[in-house]
Amino acid sequence: MSVRFFPSVSGAGARVTLALLTCLACVSPWAQAMDWSGLKDLARSRSLAPYTPTPDRLPPDLAALDYDGVRDIRFRPERALWRDRQLPFEAQFFHLGLYQRQAVRIHEVRPEGTRQLPHQSADYDYGRNRLDTAAWDELGHAGFRLHHPLNHPAYKDELVVFLGASYFRALGAGQQYGLSARGLAIDTVGGQGEEFPRFTDFWLLQPEAQADRVTVLALLDSPRATGAYRFEIRPGTSTVMTVDASVYLREGGQPIARLALAPLTSMFLHGENQRSATDFRPEVHDSDGLLMHSGSGEWLWRPLQNPRQISVSSFQMTAPKGFGLMQRDRRHTSYEDPEARYEKRPSAWVVPLGEWGPGQVELVQLPTPDETHDNIVAYWVPATLPAPGQPLDFSYELHWQGDRQQRPPGSWVTQTRRGHGYTRLTPDEQRLQPHFVVDFEGPALQALPADATVRAVVTADANGQVVEALAYPYAAAGTWRLSLRVQRLDPARPVELRAFLQTDPHTLSETWTHVILPD
Repeated sequence: MSVRFFPSVSGAGARVTLALLTCLACVSPWAQAMDWSGLKDLARSRSLAPYTPTPDRLPPDLAALDYDGVRDIRFRPERALWRDRQLPFEAQFFHLGLYQRQAVRIHEVRPEGTRQLPHQSADYDYGRNRLDTAAWDELGHAGFRLHHPLNHPAYKDELVVFLGASYFRALGAGQQYGLSARGLAIDTVGGQGEEFPRFTDFWLLQPEAQADRVTVLALLDSPRATGAYRFEIRPGTSTVMTVDASVYLREGGQPIARLALAPLTSMFLHGENQRSATDFRPEVHDSDGLLMHSGSGEWLWRPLQNPRQISVSSFQMTAPKGFGLMQRDRRHTSYEDPEARYEKRPSAWVVPLGEWGPGQVELVQLPTPDETHDNIVAYWVPATLPAPGQPLDFSYELHWQGDRQQRPPGSWVTQTRRGHGYTRLTPDEQRLQPHFVVDFEGPALQALPADATVRAVVTADANGQVVEALAYPYAAAGTWRLSLRVQRLDPARPVELRAFLQTDPHTLSETWTHVILPD
C-alpha cells in the first residue's frame, strides 16, 4: 500500500538500490515539494494500478516484544521535528511493534522542497528493552503525533495522533483522548467483511513561525480504493480540522456495499439508559449519543447502547448539515472514575462543506464485554458511488468539542432512563411495556410561561404501541420530563420510537429517537 518511488527488489538488487538511494541522499535530500494537486494525481494513478500490500518487516527481536515492552519505547521529545526552529507545532513519531507492524512513510515539506524522514533509533529511548538496533534495516514509522501549546503557553501538549490504518484523533483544550475518526471505512456492515484502508504516506507541511494552524497531507490505499487527504488543523477550545478528500475506486474485485465517509469510532459500555449490575461506576463510555442535523432542519438524538447482537440504524436524508458522536454528560459524578475521566472525553461533530447530496447517516453498535473495545461506529453513506478512475470529492469540518459543544438552538435531551418505579405491572407486563423517562432542557423551555401547555409527540413503528406519553416540568432539576410507556407486540423484533416536545404550533425540542432492541 505504500508509495513506491523505486522498484521492489531483493538480494543483490536490493543492495544496489540501497546504494543508489544513499548516493542520491548525499547529493540532495530534497525533492520537488508535494502539494494538493500533486497528491490527487498520485492517488488517481495509484487507483489505476494493482493493489500492493505493505509488508511486515519487523526484525525478530522487535517482533518478540509484548505490550509492556513496546510501551517502554518512547520518542525523545528533544528530538522532535521543528523543535530546533522553535515553531508553534512539533512532530514526534511512533515506533513499530506488536499491533503496528506496517510502516508508513513520513515526509517534511518546506519551501526548499520535500524530504523523507527516515526512522532513526537515536530518536527513541528503548527503556529496559535490549535490542540490536544497529542490525535493523530501515524500519519506517508507525505514525506520528503533533504537539502545540493547547492548555498552557509554556508547554506543548499532544494535539493530534495519526496511528493505525486511517485512524486519527485530536483534542481541544482541557480534553482527554476518547473517540477516534478515520479517513475512510469500507463495508463496515453489509459486505463480505470490513476493509480497512490505510494512510501509507504523510507529508507534514512546516508551519510559519507565528502559525495558528498546521497542514498534513496523506495518501490512502486499500484493495478497492485510494484517496488523497488534506487536513488543516486549528487548535483551540474546540480543535477544528478542515478535511478535503478525493477518493478513487479501483476497478474489479468485490463491489463495495457501503463506502463510509467521515467515519467516527467510539465506545459505549453502559450508561444511565443501560445500567450495570456489577460495575461501581454509574456510566462508562466515550460517547453517549449520536446527534444529527438533517438537510430539512430537524435535529435528532439517538442514545447509544451496548447491544447483545450487532445493531445497525440508518437515517436517510439529503444534504446533511451535521452529525457526530457526542459525550453530552460532562459531570464527573456520572462516571466516578478518577483515572479514565470520561467527562473529559471529546465529542466529534462533522459539518459537511458543500453539497453532499442524498444518502444516509448510519450507526453501527456492536456488543462489547468491557471498555477496552471500541464498539460504536457512525458515518455518512452517499447514495451513489463514482465510477472507477473518477474522483469522489468531498470536504468537511471536524470539531473536537468539550464542554462547549454543538446543541440544537431550542432544547435537547439531557438524559434517557429506562425502568419502572413503583407499579403494579406483572414481571411479564414490565418486560413487554418498557418505561422511559427522558429529560429535556434548553432556552426554548426556559422561556415558556408558567401556564404553558407542553405536549409530547410520540410515535412508534408497527411493532410498538404507545401506552403512555406525558410531559411535565421537573422543577427540582430545572428540566422538562417525558414519561413514556410502550407496548411491544413482538419482543423478538426491535421497536423504533420518536418523540419531541411541542407547544402548538411550535416544536420545542430536538427529536429523541430510540430503538428498543429485541429480547
